[in-house]
Amino acid sequence: MSASIDLKIVTEKSQFAPVNSPTRPFPLEWTRNIGIAAHIDAGKTTTTERILFYSGAVHKMGEVHEGSTVTDWMEQERERGITITAAAISCAWNASCGPWKGIKQRINIIDTPGHVDFTAEVERSLRVLDGAVAVFCAVAGVQPQSETVWRQANKYRVPRVAFINKMDRTGADFFRAISEMREKLKANAHPLFIPIGKEENFSGVIDLVQQIAYIFDETTDPLGLSPITSAIPAEYVEQTKEYRDRLIEAVSDFDDVIAEKYLGGEEISVDELMLGVRKATISLQFTGVIPGSAFKKKGVQRLLDCVVNYLPSPIDVPPMKGQDSDGTEVEAKVDDKARLAGLAFKLWSDPFVGKLVFFRVYTGTLTKGMSLYNPRTRRSERVSRLVLMRAIEREEIDMAYAGDICALVGVKDVITGDTLSHEDNDIRLEPPSFPDPVIAMSIEPNSKADQEKMGTALQRLVAEDPTLRVSTDPDTGQVILAGMGELHLDIIRDRMKREFKVEATAGKPQIAYRETVTAAAEAEGKFIRQSGGKGQYGHVVVKIEPNEKGKGIEVVNEIVGGAIPKEFIKPATDGILEGSNNGVIAGYPTVDAIVRITDGSFHEVDSSELAFKMAGIFAFKEAMKKAKPILLEPIMAVELTTPEDYQGDLMGDINRRRGTIQGMENKAGACIVTAAVPLETLFGYVTDIRSLSKGRASASITPSHFEQVPNAQLQKIVEASPKAPART
Repeated sequence: MSASIDLKIVTEKSQFAPVNSPTRPFPLEWTRNIGIAAHIDAGKTTTTERILFYSGAVHKMGEVHEGSTVTDWMEQERERGITITAAAISCAWNASCGPWKGIKQRINIIDTPGHVDFTAEVERSLRVLDGAVAVFCAVAGVQPQSETVWRQANKYRVPRVAFINKMDRTGADFFRAISEMREKLKANAHPLFIPIGKEENFSGVIDLVQQIAYIFDETTDPLGLSPITSAIPAEYVEQTKEYRDRLIEAVSDFDDVIAEKYLGGEEISVDELMLGVRKATISLQFTGVIPGSAFKKKGVQRLLDCVVNYLPSPIDVPPMKGQDSDGTEVEAKVDDKARLAGLAFKLWSDPFVGKLVFFRVYTGTLTKGMSLYNPRTRRSERVSRLVLMRAIEREEIDMAYAGDICALVGVKDVITGDTLSHEDNDIRLEPPSFPDPVIAMSIEPNSKADQEKMGTALQRLVAEDPTLRVSTDPDTGQVILAGMGELHLDIIRDRMKREFKVEATAGKPQIAYRETVTAAAEAEGKFIRQSGGKGQYGHVVVKIEPNEKGKGIEVVNEIVGGAIPKEFIKPATDGILEGSNNGVIAGYPTVDAIVRITDGSFHEVDSSELAFKMAGIFAFKEAMKKAKPILLEPIMAVELTTPEDYQGDLMGDINRRRGTIQGMENKAGACIVTAAVPLETLFGYVTDIRSLSKGRASASITPSHFEQVPNAQLQKIVEASPKAPART
């Protein structure tokens, strides 16, 4: 199967044969599961389109500006020119160099959104991928959402290569982009290729590993199908040697053979250096960088070579970890012959086949008609159909193997993050985690018919999107939608109208404020009812104090001597947690506090779980009132890019919005301003800056942290909050 590959060159692992099923069309070592991730407008979707064209998966290149791309298939995506939902698609590639030269590799690609409002799509995609291509703009360099994506990839330990796109643009600077990767992302980034020319003169790349040049000629080869291979141009020989030496020095930290030869001044072969780069990349401590221009069809084939040669196959990454029913850690080792286990990482409602469950097979083999066990529901469900996704199109298959990404039809009671496995495989894999919503709005159907349809629509949309929350306001009866930003909620409303034919009116967006305490305090809560017969008695004493930022609410049991019996500790804790859902200033959830249950009392006959739960609620409220509570508001990190002519007006606008300017730099003729601005002042911000700059400024907004609300704003927020406690 892999006779033409010297396995010692490719990897030090030697267990290929046992894990592959004889019926598998692609061996595991010939499979790559990768994501394309970056800041909005860095060129992810265009890069994906070029990959699909060069690999033969499509016969015509789609363009974002024409609305003809394969992976941006939703109407909203094509109208707005942005990616909203992660699209999965497969292709195959013959590398032009390296140990896999001439062997077709299967590459499963997920093109992810760049907009922060759809960060859940990136989060769940990176959770199931083995490698990633991080795309950066050669002009803008490392942008805010680039940093978010990088942190997500670090969290899930995803090896990656970087593609510096838009090298043909005015102001493009390959080496400055790498410098920013090192500075802002703390990445050990090194070029694998260096560019020939820059901006409009960008005409080729030099492979530092093979020491050859690839020249692009737009006149004779407008589609970029056959770049000219040549010797390194004389004026680049010195630069090539310098950067190749730096690459070898960096890789020698991860490969003993290269380290010995480097220190001994011996020549290092192409195969040895390739293996070293591969080891370094898979270790997560090294990122190889490739220059190119996806729009101008330059450098994408070299990126594909790097995906095959340097990013891991499913067997090159550590086994997926999970827990069995006893909470003991277990592993899902990649093996076609093992018992099946995999992760449902995305749900989608397809108008033709119904509910699609996107599924990553980690171990074992999945067949059509198989029953899968869900440890969350403790029930089994049958897979009626199995499909490979090609964005909106589907290809029916009979079997999926370890390492594959496919979609299941027929399973009903599944949510994002569920493990589905063979009934005899007791494992629950670690699900992806998602950020909390930062903005909410009320939504009301326009008619009774719309009301009935709206319930179904929201149920489906919430199942698909883990960052979308739906609740009913107990005071007004309004349906409240909470999400990651204005655009997120706008897209949800648009989808309700187009896909579910629901006409609805949205209320003014509401901010997800938080409350916390700034001092320690002690209080007691008593719940006593006596009305003949058995009464109710619960008594809890608590001490509350500030906790570290981001820790949430922690409840600690410090009862000694049985002042409160063990069976009443849990209801008291539940009461404290329930009380923390509605703070004492404006009724918003309380965060970052430690509550210690220190004392209490009980009645042999009258005490009950309900009484202690109510006592817990009362004790928490009283303690919080005494602990100098404050209201916190979400602060957003804003990066504003504007021509210098409008810099003053736009900075003045940030100040009017209670923003704090944190930095300024000039890059490629534009001024980039970074600021921290309260979310409450940012509604309609992008529209406003376009008006102020005649459409020439742009901004990216990402959640940053929470800060205390100024006293001048506090009273307004309390008066406007429907959740504010009644004042006596």
